Amino acid sequence: MNRKIIKIHFIPICFQFIHNDFKLLECFTFAAQLTRMNFLAHAHLSGENNDILFGNFIADAVKGKQMARYKEGIRTGIRLHREIDTFTDRHALVKHSVSRVKADYGRYSGVVVDIYYDHFLASGWERYHKDELGVFAARVYGLLTRHFFILPDRTKRMLPFLIAQNWLTAYADFSGLKNVFKGMDRRTGLLSGMGDAVAGLERNYDGLKQDFEAFYPELFQFSEQTLQRLLRENGKG
Repeated sequence: MNRKIIKIHFIPICFQFIHNDFKLLECFTFAAQLTRMNFLAHAHLSGENNDILFGNFIADAVKGKQMARYKEGIRTGIRLHREIDTFTDRHALVKHSVSRVKADYGRYSGVVVDIYYDHFLASGWERYHKDELGVFAARVYGLLTRHFFILPDRTKRMLPFLIAQNWLTAYADFSGLKNVFKGMDRRTGLLSGMGDAVAGLERNYDGLKQDFEAFYPELFQFSEQTLQRLLRENGKG
C-alpha cells in the first residue's frame, strides 16, 4: 500500500485477552498508523481459507523480512492484500470517490473513502455473503484472537479497539460509523475532520454508493482471479 502514512497520537489501553483458558491482561499504547481502513472488504475478499484471511488482515503491519515468519498460506494472504490495494488505488472509480470528499478531508480522504466503502458493503451484506454479518464478524474476531501471539505488534495494539467497538458490524449504520469516525478523529488529534465524516457521507451518499456498486464486483472478480493465480504459483491451485 503506497498511500502516505499518517502518524496518530498515543492512547493507553488495557485489554483482557482470553487464550486457552488463561486470562492475560495486556496494557498497550495505541500507536497505530493510518494506512488502509477497509477491514471488512479485505476479510470478505479472502474467501473461506483462514490462513488467507489472517494474512490479508495483517498485511499492512508486516514489513520486509517479517513476512518470512509466517507459513505459506498466510504469506499468500499478505500478497493478495497488497495486490488488492494496488488495484484499488489505481481504479478510476475509487479516485473519483476520493475527489468527491477531498475538499473536506484532504490527505485523509482515502482513509475516509475506505470506511465509506466498508459501510456500503456492510449495509448491503446479504448481496455479497451467505452468512449474516454478525456471524462473519465473529469468525474474523475469533481467528485473530486465537492467533493473537503471532499477530504483528501493530495489529495487537489495534485489535482491542476493533473488537470492543465491533468495527466490522458498526460500519453498517450511521450510529456505528459515527463512533468509528470520532475515534479515528481523536487519534489524529482532531486534525482530520473525520468526526464530521458521516455528514460528509450523507452529502455525497448517492454518488459514493454508485461508485462502490460499480467498483466492488470488479474488485471481487480481480481478487478471485488473483488468489487462484497465487495458489497456482504455490502449487496449490
